[in-house]
Amino acid sequence: MGFSILSFLRGVFSGFHASQRENAVALTIVETEELENIFALLLLGSFVGLPSPPTFLAVELLPFMEKELKILNRRARDAGDMLAEMCGVMGIE
Repeated sequence: MGFSILSFLRGVFSGFHASQRENAVALTIVETEELENIFALLLLGSFVGLPSPPTFLAVELLPFMEKELKILNRRARDAGDMLAEMCGVMGIE
C-alpha cells in the first residue's frame, strides 16, 4: 500500500517537473527569437530610422545573418504583440 502511494506521488511530481521544464524551454525559445530580432534591428536599424553601426560592420556581418533576417521578415509579417506572446507562453490570461 505504501509503495503505490509513493509511486503515485513520484508520477505526479515527475509530470509537474516535465510541465515546468516545457514551459521554461518555450519561454527560452521566445526570448531567443526576440533577442535575434533585436540584433537584426541593431544592425539594420537605418531602415526603420534607428541609429545604426558603421556600414562596413553591418555589411561584413550580413552574410552571417540569414536566420536573423528570416526572423525579422516573419516578425514584420506577423506583427504580433510581444507582451501577449510572452504572457501566452507563461500561461497568464
